[in-house]
Amino acid sequence: MPAVQSDAREGFDARRPRGVAAFIVIRSLALTEDHLRTLILCLLAGGLLTVIGLPLGWMVGAFIATAYLTSRRAAAVPALVRPAGLVVLGLTLGQGFTAPVAQAVEDTLPVMLAGGVMAMLTGLAVAPLYRRLARSDGRTAFFATIPGGVVAMAMLAARAGAAVPAVMAAQSIRMALVVVAYPALMALVAARGGASAFDAVLPPVHWGGLALLLLAGAAAAWVGARAGIANAAMFAPCLLAMALSATGALPSALPHWLVDAAQLAMGASIAMHLAGEGLGRAPRRLVVAGLAAAVAISLLLVVVGLLLAWLAGLPAAAVVLGMAPGGMPEMMVTAQALQHAVPLVLGFQLLRMVLCHLLVGPLWRVATATGLLRPDAPARR
Repeated sequence: MPAVQSDAREGFDARRPRGVAAFIVIRSLALTEDHLRTLILCLLAGGLLTVIGLPLGWMVGAFIATAYLTSRRAAAVPALVRPAGLVVLGLTLGQGFTAPVAQAVEDTLPVMLAGGVMAMLTGLAVAPLYRRLARSDGRTAFFATIPGGVVAMAMLAARAGAAVPAVMAAQSIRMALVVVAYPALMALVAARGGASAFDAVLPPVHWGGLALLLLAGAAAAWVGARAGIANAAMFAPCLLAMALSATGALPSALPHWLVDAAQLAMGASIAMHLAGEGLGRAPRRLVVAGLAAAVAISLLLVVVGLLLAWLAGLPAAAVVLGMAPGGMPEMMVTAQALQHAVPLVLGFQLLRMVLCHLLVGPLWRVATATGLLRPDAPARR
């Protein structure tokens, strides 16, 4: 794999002419061939899918392009790409929380709570299927099927003594399935736009205000990370933008092209993450079990989302996205691109994440006490 060579190997010498020395320094800091190859192919694939009208074309295209290159060991994505994309995404999500929208989201809190509990129960219901196909112990099956974030569930699984690689593989497979399938399916079955109660009137784009907002968002992400906030790169800027928008102090809206760039960053980063998990080297039974569980959970949560939307009189597309068992950032990008009541989707996803941390322990104890899952015994074939 090509690599950036060091100054010593380039023969750097301070006695050389300044122009030559400057060229060597710039070259040492420049992107590698793999970085440039990944960027160009992501732009081409994302642009093509966007032109033909595929929702989230930039994200899906970047995901496919980077996944292809990682299979050939020819991909590279700078470490700062994902955090930068998450900062932009957080600000984009938070800017929609004007005072009227915040009140509308607050009114749906009971429905969001019910959705979060139902999502966890759905994962529990699918755990025996995963356990049988993967031939795993019940503890691993439980943490592999609860629809939480990949990193969060891996941490909880490690504390509980489950097989962390299997849990991360199952969670990653489900995230990839949702990222690829949900945008296209939502575009086919649901029209763009959501309920007017969740639509915000945003200020125009002011370049000076936009620069200040981006700097403040980056600073908020840094402070949040230092404070130990989970997923601080997205949540801290989101909270900042929510506060500014609710008080009418938002200095600028974010332009669409910047959100598209965040999509590109997210798609490439997801593919690199999945490659890092080594899914291609995972045992076949784990891949089959993870895929079967992902399909089952997704279908069940679509049904639950439609039912909740009908009972509560909420926009069905937004509730289905809110119930989607993918990563929160990815579902937020989907809701933003398809204009499906982004604040409502964020509320569902955020509340489910909180409930996962609070209830995963008690739910596991209920599962073992009722005999639904046994902690240590693997399933027999």
